[in-house]
Amino acid sequence: MKTILFSLPGNQELTELLAKKMDAEIGECSLRKFPDGESYTRILSDVKGKCVVMVCTLHNPDEKLLPLYFLSHTAKSLGAMCTCLVAPYLAYMRQDKVFHEGEGVTSTFFGKLISGFADSITTIDPHLHRISSLGEVYDIPNRVIHASNEIAKYINQNIHNPVLIGPDAESEQWVSDVAKKAGAPFIVLEKVRHGDRDVEVSVPYIDKYKESTPVLVDDIISTARTMIETTEHLKNAGMKPPICMGIHAVFSGNAYQDLWDADVKDIITCNTIPHQSNGIDLSDIIAKEVTELMHHI
Repeated sequence: MKTILFSLPGNQELTELLAKKMDAEIGECSLRKFPDGESYTRILSDVKGKCVVMVCTLHNPDEKLLPLYFLSHTAKSLGAMCTCLVAPYLAYMRQDKVFHEGEGVTSTFFGKLISGFADSITTIDPHLHRISSLGEVYDIPNRVIHASNEIAKYINQNIHNPVLIGPDAESEQWVSDVAKKAGAPFIVLEKVRHGDRDVEVSVPYIDKYKESTPVLVDDIISTARTMIETTEHLKNAGMKPPICMGIHAVFSGNAYQDLWDADVKDIITCNTIPHQSNGIDLSDIIAKEVTELMHHI
């Protein structure tokens, strides 16, 4: 079965990388808005009998969802065999329970919505907190890709004498996994509570790592507050400026500049959300997993 990739606006670079690695063509489509704000969709390539792969990372998801929905249904109406969604960043994963009376569990609603028009979904390190697997909220075949191997490889190849830093106990499992794969040491900042409002943060084994390059690793960099606070603690402890690494470059508001202003050495993210900080390309593993998943549909 032939594969044809369609890039939703802003996803062109990743789509081109995937097309080369999957030996697939890139389809042409026209997506725009009418003067009254309604979405217009037209597919200009032949999709009959082909597997359509829609590449659309889902930060700022509300404006992307309807064009995606129309593109999928239009492709099916033109004879496409299947429509597969590649969403490197997957939105609406945090509201996975009712926190306050009157709320809805929007992660489940969003999963049902996408499962209604896509035949499969491939994503990277979604925020699975109280949800143990993506299959709990998506009724379609799915692949969850982990970026830790590629992050570890980048650390190995580009960072001299690294020590990975976890900002708190919750981050230990994630940071230790990357550190193990990178063959690098890691430490987790410790909070010592002296009173209700008096909490001291200490950096353990500080003398051992004074000459190391601190590497802060997180899955999503949104407001960057945790990284900025951690950078301050490292500075107070006498460590070098850190390299900040994240999978998903959400960077809400002025977060990117705020992080630079905190006196960091570098900011590196994966290319799940297009951003100037992208330094780790995940297209190899995405192409491999999408190809395998298509054979199971």
